Amino acid sequence: MQRFQRMLEARGLGHITAGPIDDSPTPDEPGHPEYHRRQRIGLAVSRWKTATPYRYQQAVAAHPQVTAWADRAVEDPRTAGILFLTGPFGTGKTHEAYGALRRIAETGPDRYEVIALTAPDMYALMRPGGSDHGPEYEVRRLMRIPLLLIDDLGTEKISEFTEEATYRLLNERYNECRPLIITSNLPVDSRDRDGAKRGTDLHDQLGARITSRLAQTTTVVVIGGNDRRLGVA
Repeated sequence: MQRFQRMLEARGLGHITAGPIDDSPTPDEPGHPEYHRRQRIGLAVSRWKTATPYRYQQAVAAHPQVTAWADRAVEDPRTAGILFLTGPFGTGKTHEAYGALRRIAETGPDRYEVIALTAPDMYALMRPGGSDHGPEYEVRRLMRIPLLLIDDLGTEKISEFTEEATYRLLNERYNECRPLIITSNLPVDSRDRDGAKRGTDLHDQLGARITSRLAQTTTVVVIGGNDRRLGVA
């Protein structure tokens, strides 16, 4: 280094001093926060696509209450609670549900693990012989997964098994404050203003133990409109 300095002085360049070198990573290089955020987004969206049926691969949440719930799930999963989407057949409940999961993935969370399945498929897994791992393994897996979507809850025939299995699952997620999305064609409560029953509701289908859990931490969103599957405008 001294020899190099003498060579510079011999050429009249000895007054030149080295300036600071900015060798910090750019957003496209490892080590930069934006680079790692993009990596997390790519991994989370990939996992979302794996969990999402082909029909809903383009799903984007549009309902303001749904997007607000997804944003809460990103900011603090422990306070998001349950998102319950209800309404007639074909109004877009499942689309909004997968859209909410996608919205969460696109923020690049530190951890993104999700299971999405229909209620009948869920109960099939939880029955003896329904899984190579056994029913208890499946129950605990659904209890502990950070994000869970149960589609079409209430379509199955009520039984002692389904009531007990649903209670175990929802009670554990309720106690541990894990986010959950549920879609159902059943209303939460079918009583009119006079208190008269106007049909089957979630309370009838699932029982008081479960619906009391749902009531305390649930954001209920009613998705209305015509049946999109019939192509009705």
